[in-house]
Amino acid sequence: MSVTSNRTVTVSFTGALVSTIAEAAAASTVSPGSITVYTLSAGANNITPPTGGTTPKAATIVPPVGNTNTMTLKGVTGDTGIAMHLTDPAVITLATTVTTFCITAGGTITGLRIIWS
Repeated sequence: MSVTSNRTVTVSFTGALVSTIAEAAAASTVSPGSITVYTLSAGANNITPPTGGTTPKAATIVPPVGNTNTMTLKGVTGDTGIAMHLTDPAVITLATTVTTFCITAGGTITGLRIIWS
């Protein structure tokens, strides 16, 4: 069953520059509204967004606290990809045509969460 998801991206600056910028993301009326917990093995790990009548517009990738293994986000195995922060969450937006993406891990990562919205 789908739900409506509304996301806002907010960046706040303090110090020599004080500012808050908030950008509303497109609402998703067919969001899965779910969280999946993964154990990534060393190497390529294919991630499949939820289906079943839902189409997520974003995946918020939340590494476990204290993670020390590298993660590289890829569209397909074999591309260079983008090195991800070891512990900071990352949000990627998804086209409706995305059926899978890949996270290549430098070692086993237990407890990586993906929030599907």
